Amino acid sequence: MPVPSGAADRNAEAPAGDQVGDGRTGVLEGAPGAFGDLAGPRPPSTGLLPAPILRCGPELSSPDGVEAQACVVVLGREVWGRTYYRNATGTAPSAVLSLMAPGGRSLRVHCAVESGDEPAVCETPRRPRRGDLDEHEAIVEFAARSGDGPLLLRAGSNPPGD
Repeated sequence: MPVPSGAADRNAEAPAGDQVGDGRTGVLEGAPGAFGDLAGPRPPSTGLLPAPILRCGPELSSPDGVEAQACVVVLGREVWGRTYYRNATGTAPSAVLSLMAPGGRSLRVHCAVESGDEPAVCETPRRPRRGDLDEHEAIVEFAARSGDGPLLLRAGSNPPGD
């Protein structure tokens, strides 16, 4: 599975349930599945740096025009949540990406979603990994910004059948 390149490092630790700043958006570079097909080929690996391990759920889409996929990313002893998304709603919905870890620990970020139809990415800050990869889960939720609208889409990192 291709891995996006150029993701900025954000190191932060927060107690369970804390919110940390705004998420980042950016153009995808070699994201998994259909999103990666839009971004073009990934540069060849030099083999000098270890590649992150991604566990991603299915790519989901809503009738309202939001497409998303949530992933847990592990590199060495660090873990973080990542979502690949596309917003074709014509509005800027709110989006929250959560990373859940063993022992009831969680981290939540608000993703800055623009009202465009370009593929984008949002990540949680990196945290020290606790337990195995399959003990972590990422969930992204998109909803109308007004707060009284419906949930537009919820995507999780667990592959179908888990």
